[in-house]
Amino acid sequence: MGNQTAIIVDHIVRSIETGRLNPGDVIEEKALVSEFGVSRTPVREALLQLDSLGILKRKPRGGAEVFRPTLEEFLAILEVHGKLEGHAAALAARRLSVGDADALERACAACDEHIARFGDGEPDLYYQHNLDFHLAIALAAHNGVLLDLIRTNARKLLAYYRARYRYKGSIGKSAAEHRQIAALILDRDSEAAEKLMINHVTFDSVTAMDLMAVLFRP
Repeated sequence: MGNQTAIIVDHIVRSIETGRLNPGDVIEEKALVSEFGVSRTPVREALLQLDSLGILKRKPRGGAEVFRPTLEEFLAILEVHGKLEGHAAALAARRLSVGDADALERACAACDEHIARFGDGEPDLYYQHNLDFHLAIALAAHNGVLLDLIRTNARKLLAYYRARYRYKGSIGKSAAEHRQIAALILDRDSEAAEKLMINHVTFDSVTAMDLMAVLFRP
């Protein structure tokens, strides 16, 4: 039972990460029961777990909806997420291992290669590289509690961060900032790495307004 629940949880989370599920999308229990060939119990347990993390919102009559924040929630989550990512960068600068450095370089190289091959194209593919970069830093912080917080918080914002890369020049800017953050971490400059990471994950006012327009579309 527990394994069935975990498989369903992983499936839903992966669907959110890849954009197959977006904020406000409805998840029906019957569809999951049919897809995985299980009873309603593991499906309901999976939805309850994700509801407790704030990733889904259970519906009174069964099923769930992918979390779609209000304007106030959106801004609050952004504020917290910047601090979490910044703290991870600061810790990574102090705790970086040889293996961590190699993983960080591979993540940066993937972003650079995307620019060379696609430029501003294939934004969804670039976003997967972006996730790998941020994960490399979160892992390099060597703090499991922080890693879990970053993952949970980020999943509430995935659709909006992904949309960010549809704006002209945003992918190139992101990849360049990744290199700058990585360099500061490799130089063990925790204070500067933290500051740049916070700026990196925080939307400028124009982009924030554009994303809010998408967020609150009818």
